[in-house]
Amino acid sequence: MLTVTGSFDDGATYTVQITGRAARPVIGSYRAAALVELHLGESVSLSPTGPVKTVAGDDTASVLAVLQTFTNVIETSGEVLKRTRVPEN
Repeated sequence: MLTVTGSFDDGATYTVQITGRAARPVIGSYRAAALVELHLGESVSLSPTGPVKTVAGDDTASVLAVLQTFTNVIETSGEVLKRTRVPEN
């Protein structure tokens, strides 16, 4: 699980855990969870130079990218888990 500490533009701080679960991608801050939920299904850049990815609740990298794009991320700890895909037959 990845823990993220950051602040919003108004100075309010948050600490959340990115769960990697689609039903509840972020726990610890209602405001940060609402921000992630607002951007589900949208495209977000994983870094300043790309690649661009669609935000999914079970994709920790895209959830982290939302927080990095729309808030001031101060610290991260833990591991960003890559979402695995099962090949379709």
